[in-house]
Amino acid sequence: MTWPHFQNPQAFVLLALIPLLALDYLRRHQQRRASIRFPSLAVVKRMPPSTAYRLRHVLIVLRLAAIALIVVALARPQQGETLEEVSTQGVDITLILDVSSSMKTMDLKPNRMISAKKVIESFIMGRKHDRIGLVVFAGHSYTQCPLTLDYSVLTQLLRRVDFGHVEDGTAIGTAILNGVNRLRGSTAKSKVIVLLTDGQNNSGEVDPVTAARAAQALGIKVYTIGVGKDGDQPIEVDDPVFGKRIVAIRSDVDMPMLQQIADLTGGKCYRAQDNQALQDIYQSIDKLEKSEIKTNSYSRYRELFMTLAYIALGLLILESILAQTRFRKVP
Repeated sequence: MTWPHFQNPQAFVLLALIPLLALDYLRRHQQRRASIRFPSLAVVKRMPPSTAYRLRHVLIVLRLAAIALIVVALARPQQGETLEEVSTQGVDITLILDVSSSMKTMDLKPNRMISAKKVIESFIMGRKHDRIGLVVFAGHSYTQCPLTLDYSVLTQLLRRVDFGHVEDGTAIGTAILNGVNRLRGSTAKSKVIVLLTDGQNNSGEVDPVTAARAAQALGIKVYTIGVGKDGDQPIEVDDPVFGKRIVAIRSDVDMPMLQQIADLTGGKCYRAQDNQALQDIYQSIDKLEKSEIKTNSYSRYRELFMTLAYIALGLLILESILAQTRFRKVP
C-alpha cells in the first residue's frame, strides 16, 4: 500500500480561503457583541462560564474543517498499491563450509567457524532472487540445505552447523563434488560454488583438482577461500583430565591447490587471515555475482474523493443541527 497522491494538487490553492474566512469571522464576532445593562457586575463575575460559551466557536471550526476537506477532495487524492513483476536470470550458489576440528582455531575471533558462519549469514541475507544451498564437510561431506529461495530457513540451518556431526578430516574434493551435484541440474545463467576451508585435503576418495574439472565441465565457477594463519595457532580443546584449555596446533592452508581450483573453473582464490578480510572477501564475491533483475511495476489506485466529501457533508450537517439547537441565537 502506497501513500496517497493527488491528481489535481493545484486545488490546494483554495486552502488560502480558510485563514481569510477565519479572520472575517473574528471581525464580525467582535462587532456583534451585545450589551445588557446591570446595576452591578459582581454577581455576573461570580458565575462560571456556560458550556455553550466555552464552545462558542465550534460552529466556525466545523465549517472551516468541512471546507478544508472539500478542497482536499477536489485535489483528488488516490491511494493504491504497486504490483511488481520481476523477471530474473538469477545465480545458483552452493556455499561449502569446512567444519573440521581445526576450524576451532582462535586466530579469527572468537574462532574460525563462528566467524565464517556470521559472515556467510550476512552474505545470504544480502542476496535477492538467487537460489542458495549449503554443503558442510570434514572427513566427508553432506548437504545441510539444498538450493532454496527461503533464506530464513537457510540461515536457521546454517546456525545449527557445529563440530562433531561427521568424522574429522578435510575432504575438499568430496565437498566440491557434492556442490557440483547440487548444481548439476540448474538452469540458472550463472552457477557458483563458494568453498571455505582452513586445511589441506586429507580425506575422501575424490581429488580436489578432479572435482574442479567436473565443475569446469558443467560451467560452474568455484571461488575458494583459505581462512586462518599458517603456523602454530591457539585452539580450545576439551581435555578429559584438565577440562577445557588453550593449546597451540599447526595449521597450514593449501593455497596453491585452492588457486588451481579457482583458475580451472574461472573463479577467484582468496586468503582471509582475520575477521575483516573474511568479511571483505564475501562482499567482493557478492559484487561479482549479481543477478540480472528486470522489474515491471503496475499501480492500482482507488479514489478517496467520495470518502472526504461524505465526511465534509457530515460536518456541515452537524454544524446546521447545532446552530438550530444548542447554539441557536435568540433575536
